[in-house]
Amino acid sequence: MRPPAPIGVLGGTFDPVHFAHLRLAEEIAEAFDLGQVLMIPAGAPPHRGEPGASGAHRLAMLRLAIEGNPRLLADDRELRRAGTSYMYDTLLELRNESGDRPLCLVMGADAFVQLASWYRWSELFDLAHFIVARRPGYPLEQLAASLPGVLKAQYLRRHSPEPRGLQLAPAGRIFTHELTALDVSATALRGLISRGASLRYLLPDAVIAYIETHGLYREQDARR
Repeated sequence: MRPPAPIGVLGGTFDPVHFAHLRLAEEIAEAFDLGQVLMIPAGAPPHRGEPGASGAHRLAMLRLAIEGNPRLLADDRELRRAGTSYMYDTLLELRNESGDRPLCLVMGADAFVQLASWYRWSELFDLAHFIVARRPGYPLEQLAASLPGVLKAQYLRRHSPEPRGLQLAPAGRIFTHELTALDVSATALRGLISRGASLRYLLPDAVIAYIETHGLYREQDARR
């Protein structure tokens, strides 16, 4: 009997969700044969200012964006949980729910480089594997060289070139994937909205309609 497929975990503010978020989730799910990717909007993110839209709006936009894709699931646990949205707490909850089923924390290389600043960061390896998405032309050697010493030691010890290694343990390995480049950012999108510029082909039409209906991001906060 085949063991349960690994679960991907993709956190973020999704403020708003856009095609680069969605492509990341879909491409990683396919490349690593994940059964599902949980897309988890942060309630109170520890490394950035307050999101421009409420948690309820961000969750609603995310659900619209992934509608019809059974492999992607909007998970609201961080919005329901009081206090700062630490990934450690989220992965601990998911580990308790999933038993020994492999969990995979998905993130971009830019976020991974900053991992040592995260709350209880070294303990995250006890809870999940890491899948680090690299942009084209960003070789593994450059990624390793950009890591601070304490994180580089973890990377060199845990990195695995073989995706099938996901099934061999519930947590603890680091995998990388060269991602299709989509240069879209939520910060830039909020700027476009504040100027009344077109959002077409940058995020799903249903999300654009939601933003327009609810008048979101009309006054961009320069701090974000």
